[in-house]
Amino acid sequence: MMVTPSSEVVGYRVVRTLGLVRGNTIRARHLGKDILAVLKNIVGGEIHEYTKMMGEAREQAIDRMVAEAESLGANAIIDVDFSTSYLMGAAAEILVFGNAVIIERDDVSRPR
Repeated sequence: MMVTPSSEVVGYRVVRTLGLVRGNTIRARHLGKDILAVLKNIVGGEIHEYTKMMGEAREQAIDRMVAEAESLGANAIIDVDFSTSYLMGAAAEILVFGNAVIIERDDVSRPR
């Protein structure tokens, strides 16, 4: 499955649009990680535990979006974008969405 934020895939053409697909997940912070975050906030620097948690959340949301696109028969998702929203103090939602399409290799000869 090709997944891109672009509206085009170089060397391919969209032959059919199947519609909007999305994937999401909601993650809550862990008290132990919050304690580490408070300590890190005092000395500064990246909070690796949260970076890892959000990275895993993005991957899970993408996997869910791809599964939805595959169920429609798509072989690509274009115009992909992410959104994050906070539902409450300790939980955040990651949403990814795009257009499920069928693409085919563009065999048009191009001058070199």
